[in-house]
Amino acid sequence: MSTPPLPLRFWYLLGGRLPGRYREWVFQQATKPSWLAWFAVRSFLQVLPLTVVITLVLVWVAGSPVPLAIACGSLGLIVGVYFSLSYASESTDHRMTKYGYPANSASEARKARNSVRDQERRQRYEQTWRS
Repeated sequence: MSTPPLPLRFWYLLGGRLPGRYREWVFQQATKPSWLAWFAVRSFLQVLPLTVVITLVLVWVAGSPVPLAIACGSLGLIVGVYFSLSYASESTDHRMTKYGYPANSASEARKARNSVRDQERRQRYEQTWRS
């Protein structure tokens, strides 16, 4: 698995697409335990520029008070990140299809990784509460 150089990783965080030779790295990023945290960072970095532009337009064009414009921009940032996090799994699976992986491959890989842990938790629950 080849790891992309730092500028390409930053480009990927901003929402860019990496060349096909990094497809294994992208899949590994989408299936590792901290995938959702990285998805949140990626979403934040994608929504932030639009939020800044909207805030500046409210101040300079609409003549809005700065605190109100910052509040509106912040609310837009929160809603944008929340919306993207609501569809994190679907979005990640769709991104994996763009890299040539089958549909739902990232979700299935994460489920397989967590299946042993979930089974152990289920057994502990059954022993504690069902006996």
